[in-house]
Amino acid sequence: MRDEQPFRLAVLISGRGSNLQALIDAVRSGQLRARIECAIADRKAYGLQRAAAAGIPSFQLKRDEQISENIHRWLAGRVDLIVLAGFLSILSAEFCKKWVGKVINLHPALLPQYGGKGFYGKRVHRAVIENGEKESGATVHYVTAGVDKGEIIAQQRLRLSPGESPDSLQQKIQRIEHPLLVGAIQKLMAERGARIVG
Repeated sequence: MRDEQPFRLAVLISGRGSNLQALIDAVRSGQLRARIECAIADRKAYGLQRAAAAGIPSFQLKRDEQISENIHRWLAGRVDLIVLAGFLSILSAEFCKKWVGKVINLHPALLPQYGGKGFYGKRVHRAVIENGEKESGATVHYVTAGVDKGEIIAQQRLRLSPGESPDSLQQKIQRIEHPLLVGAIQKLMAERGARIVG
């Protein structure tokens, strides 16, 4: 049991960091009895400013063939779970093997549809609309060597509106992503005997 020390998270980002902020807020409110040990970006990202404002160590790594090994070197033994929250770099198969069951990703679609290499951000929403789908949503899943192929942890659906655009769908999905991600982490913490609130 992990009754004394908080569950330790690392959050990997590539952009605005709105999901990182949702985790920061959940920790502050006591909804998650966890500690965000660091935020790592693979490019210049506003999310790093969010982390700095919250007093969370944060840094940007170079996007090269060593990025997975550099992340491993930095995080090994320091965190219980790595959360990919809009992180666009593909982690190596070796990294995924080392961290099996300890890395999760938030994807803006209903996997297994609209996943895989090249499906991210508005590209996902545009494809959903162009294919005439009536529903979309968000998925939290384990990260494996197969892009967006890992076991699903949590998923939430929503209906598309008439005249839906990639921008409007993105906004709707972002509203469900935040509680979905927090809930998925709570679920994993409970399964692993971590102490949680909420």
